[in-house]
Amino acid sequence: MTSAAPRELVARPLRAYDGYLFDLDGTIYLGDRLLPGAYELVTTLRRFGRETLFLSNNPTRDPQMYADKLTRLGLPTPSDRIVNPVVTMVAWLLREAPGAAVFVIGEDPLVRAIRAAGIRTTEDPRQIDIVIASYDRGFDYRKLQIAFDALWQHRRARLVATNPDAYCPMPEGRGEPDAAAVIAAIEASTGVRCEANLGKPSPVMLHTALEVLGLPGPECLMVGDRLHTDIAMAADAGIDSALVLTGESTEEMAAQLPPARRPTFVLPRIDALLRALREP
Repeated sequence: MTSAAPRELVARPLRAYDGYLFDLDGTIYLGDRLLPGAYELVTTLRRFGRETLFLSNNPTRDPQMYADKLTRLGLPTPSDRIVNPVVTMVAWLLREAPGAAVFVIGEDPLVRAIRAAGIRTTEDPRQIDIVIASYDRGFDYRKLQIAFDALWQHRRARLVATNPDAYCPMPEGRGEPDAAAVIAAIEASTGVRCEANLGKPSPVMLHTALEVLGLPGPECLMVGDRLHTDIAMAADAGIDSALVLTGESTEEMAAQLPPARRPTFVLPRIDALLRALREP
């Protein structure tokens, strides 16, 4: 078994953890292919009895869709091992805004999950309590007008978001505008600030993940490719993190952060984590 040697910004050795939280896009896969070393790492962790959980900021798929994709790529995964803003948004609405009527600027998986939880959706600005801004490839002026009327004209609604990402990475260096573009349009036109983000780096996402794993934070490692979401979330929670250089962020970018905000480890590829594992 071989793996790339890690480059460590913090002078401490890799160690094995009881739980591993993995970002998906840019960390486990890109498009419809697993990234180098992902299959070997995840299957080895599972063989050694380590807990694995997958996190994504993309709300255009529900957990079952992500589970199906991982299974198709060779990593069979149940849907309860996926946490994304579809999960965290529904949980937040039920906990923080019971009985609220919501207007969802988002795609079908998010809308279906909200309705399946018994939460009422509406396009009537006079009845909207919560406007949800999300990654929506069908975003148009009509939806912006409804949000504007609910937030500015009637001044009764609150603005929340599924995730703060500026763009979603795609294969071959492409990208698509993400939820940040929708949030910006609404904030610019209404003057209302988004009050809650239910994706990374929000602590809501991490707390949900740790609850699913049933493990304390110090026994888990957050693994991802984005400094401002994956690594920032771990830093805020005080848990260890590994930045993999297969996605958006670079080692130079990590080195420019204050020490407390840097990843614990910087790895050229994900299977560098195998060095910390030992056969039982």
